[in-house]
Amino acid sequence: MLDPRVNETRGSQIQSTANNFSQNYEGLLITDPRPPGYIQAMQKKNTVKELKRQASEQKWNCSQEDNNMEHHFKSAKLEIFDLSPHMLDFQATVTPHTPTYFSPVSPENGHITPQQQMQNPPALQGQVAPAAETKMTLFHWQIQQEAKRLEGVSPEQLNLQDADGDTFLHIAVAQGRRALAYVLAAKMASCGSLDMKEHNGQTALQIAAATNQHLIVHDLLVHGAQINTRDSWGRSPLHVCAEKGHFLSLQSIWRTLIGSGQPVDVEMLNYDGLTPLHAAVLSHSAVIKEQGCLGNPSSYMATELVRRRQMFVECIKTLLLMGASHRTKDLKSGRTCLHMVCEEANVELLQLFLDQPSSLSIVNVKTFSGNTALHIVSSLQNHKRQVEAVKLLMRKGADPGSRNSENELPSQLVPEGPIGEKVRQILKGKYVHA
Repeated sequence: MLDPRVNETRGSQIQSTANNFSQNYEGLLITDPRPPGYIQAMQKKNTVKELKRQASEQKWNCSQEDNNMEHHFKSAKLEIFDLSPHMLDFQATVTPHTPTYFSPVSPENGHITPQQQMQNPPALQGQVAPAAETKMTLFHWQIQQEAKRLEGVSPEQLNLQDADGDTFLHIAVAQGRRALAYVLAAKMASCGSLDMKEHNGQTALQIAAATNQHLIVHDLLVHGAQINTRDSWGRSPLHVCAEKGHFLSLQSIWRTLIGSGQPVDVEMLNYDGLTPLHAAVLSHSAVIKEQGCLGNPSSYMATELVRRRQMFVECIKTLLLMGASHRTKDLKSGRTCLHMVCEEANVELLQLFLDQPSSLSIVNVKTFSGNTALHIVSSLQNHKRQVEAVKLLMRKGADPGSRNSENELPSQLVPEGPIGEKVRQILKGKYVHA
C-alpha cells in the first residue's frame, strides 16, 4: 500500500506546475505585441482568400450555374466587406431629428411613373417632406436609416473597388439589400459613377438583372443607370434577363423606361451575334429538349421545367412588346427566331411567332445556307412534334418548293420512317388542315 504522504507530495507538485503555467500564459496574453483585433482581421483576410481561391478554381462562363456561383461569392462578402462607418473609416454626422425627403417608392411593387419622378425631386437631397407626404413606409424608413449611416461618405469611398472590381453598390445589390443599394445609387449617381463595372464588365444594374432583383432594377433605372451597357460577353441587362428567364426584372425595365426618354436597344447583339430575343428563344428550346429527355413526367423536375418554360415565354412576350423583332438574323448562321424554334420543333413558340402580324413575310426567310424554317423542321430525325410543326408552317404559307444552297427541297431532307412518311404527305399538300 502506497504511503499517503507520497500522494500528497505528488499532488502538490502537479498543482504548483499548473499555477506556473497559468501565470506564464497570462503573462503571454498581457505582453502579446499584436495590436487589438489582429486575430479577427486575419480571420477575415483568410476568409476572403479562401472564397477567392474557390471561385478561381472554376473558369467563368455564361452558364446559369457559373453566374450563380459568382453572385453567391459577392453575397458572401456580407460579413467580410461590411458597409459600416468603421469599415469605411469615416465619422458619420447624423442629425436624428432632421426629416429627409425621399421619392415615393412603393415597397410592394416598386414602380414609379415618369410623371411622379418629374414631380418629385431626387432622393437624399435633405429636403423636408411636404405635409401631404409625411406618411413614411417601411422602405422609406429603411432608406432613412441607411442615409444616416452613410451621410459622411466621400465620393472616393463610394467608388472604392476591391480586388474583383466590386464597389459597395455591387455587393449591396448582390446581397439584395434594397434600401442600402438605393442610398448608394443616389450618391453614386450624383457623382457620375453609377455605371462603374466590376471585373466581368458588369454594372450594378447588370448584377441586379442577373440575380432577378427586380425592385432594385427599378430603383437603379430611376436613379439613371444606363440600360445599354455590355459586360465581358457583350450582353446587355436585357440579354441576361432573357437567357435566365428573369421576366420580373425584364418587365421592371420595360415599365420603368416607358416615357423616361432613355432609349432601349432591344436589337443589341452580344458577342455570339444574338439579340435578347434570340437568347430567350434558345433558352426556351433548351427547356423543351430537357423535358423530352425526362424519364418521369410526374417528378419535381418536371414541374420545375414547366415553370421555367413559362418564365421564358413571359420574357419573349415582354421583349416583343418592347419592340424586339423576330425577323432579326443572328450573325453566325443567319437564323431568325423561326429557324431556331424549328430546330427543336418547338410548337409553342412556333405558334406564337406565326400568330404575329408579319408572319407571312418571314415564313420563307432563308439562313446563310439557304434553308427556310420548313427545311429545318423537315430534316428532324423522327421528332414526335415534327408533323404538327410542318402543318403549322404549311398553313402559314411555307413554300415546299423552296431550295437551299445545295439545291435541296424540304422533302429531300425528310428521314425515313413512319413520321417521315407523314411529313412527306403534308409537304405534298395532303392532310395540312387535318
